[in-house]
Amino acid sequence: MIDHISLAVTVPDVSTDFYAKALAPLGYAVVMEMGPVRALGAAGEEDRKAAPELWLVPEQHPTTIHLALAAASPQQVDAFHAAALAAGGRDNGGPGERAHYHPGYYAAFVLDPDGHNLEVVCHNGPVGQAPA
Repeated sequence: MIDHISLAVTVPDVSTDFYAKALAPLGYAVVMEMGPVRALGAAGEEDRKAAPELWLVPEQHPTTIHLALAAASPQQVDAFHAAALAAGGRDNGGPGERAHYHPGYYAAFVLDPDGHNLEVVCHNGPVGQAPA
């Protein structure tokens, strides 16, 4: 199981704003700040504090990656996509089933301010729904 990941970003304030808004539908929020380094996390159970899972670390020339986060429902995928676009992300694949991965693979993709491919996926989404 992965404990955390560091994501290189050019402008921490811009990326922090983007990720806080884009991932709010999944319950993520900024949980720690150490100078320009920021961490986001989502509380799992009601009695568990949100642990720092996604670290945003300054880097002058970041290498872009594909980061996929799990959603509990197709509605969370839809809400993520809308929130990420509203926060300035660029559409890289609207919400819908990607049956070529497996039936019910419901996901949306957005490019963040640095070009990282951010995906949110629900593995038990509606079968037969094409991406938007």
